[in-house]
Amino acid sequence: MKYKVIPVTPFQQNCTLLVCGTTQRAAIIDPGGDIERILAVIDKAGVKTEKVLLTHGHLDHAAASGKLAQQLGIPIEGPHEGDRFLIEQLSEQSRMYGFPVYPAFEPDRWLKDGDTVGFGEETLEVLHCPGHTPGHVVFFHRKGGLAVVGDVLFAGSIGRTDFSHEGKPYGDFDTLAQSIRGKLYPLGDDVEFICGHGPNSTFGRERRTNPFVSD
Repeated sequence: MKYKVIPVTPFQQNCTLLVCGTTQRAAIIDPGGDIERILAVIDKAGVKTEKVLLTHGHLDHAAASGKLAQQLGIPIEGPHEGDRFLIEQLSEQSRMYGFPVYPAFEPDRWLKDGDTVGFGEETLEVLHCPGHTPGHVVFFHRKGGLAVVGDVLFAGSIGRTDFSHEGKPYGDFDTLAQSIRGKLYPLGDDVEFICGHGPNSTFGRERRTNPFVSD
């Protein structure tokens, strides 16, 4: 499996194009904005995109998903339904942050822990990893030793846990740390991960050096 990272939105969010090398079928993960840039990369790669996958409902990851899926005629899968409230307020959040306002959408499939998603001949395992948002999921390609972790874990850092909705916090550090230590690190030290912002890392490197969730 091949991949291409496409930084989008003013937040430079890592939208990721995953490509099945056998079939040239693809999935696009977290298309938060800059649709024309994403379409140009898809066109240059010469692939057929089968679905949009979402790690979580924050606008820099999800806002453009409905429009892109509509243009390509493909379904949206993810995140976990715990992020429904974030997706429902995407238009409001987009206006607040000065983002383009894209049409509302409902994912074709909400995901849960233990699900799988497929494209071409590739299969991704779904891990529900709350803490940054209630419905955050991670996509793991076991055969290739690659995970797309959204904003759960970064090189040298972790996702924010100070967000709130209608005056109530929905992030939680202890929950996030448990998601990382209990679900991601056991996948193996050699697993490389693509995060929502910044460079790739490996779970082993973060176990050794990450100041928030090291051993």
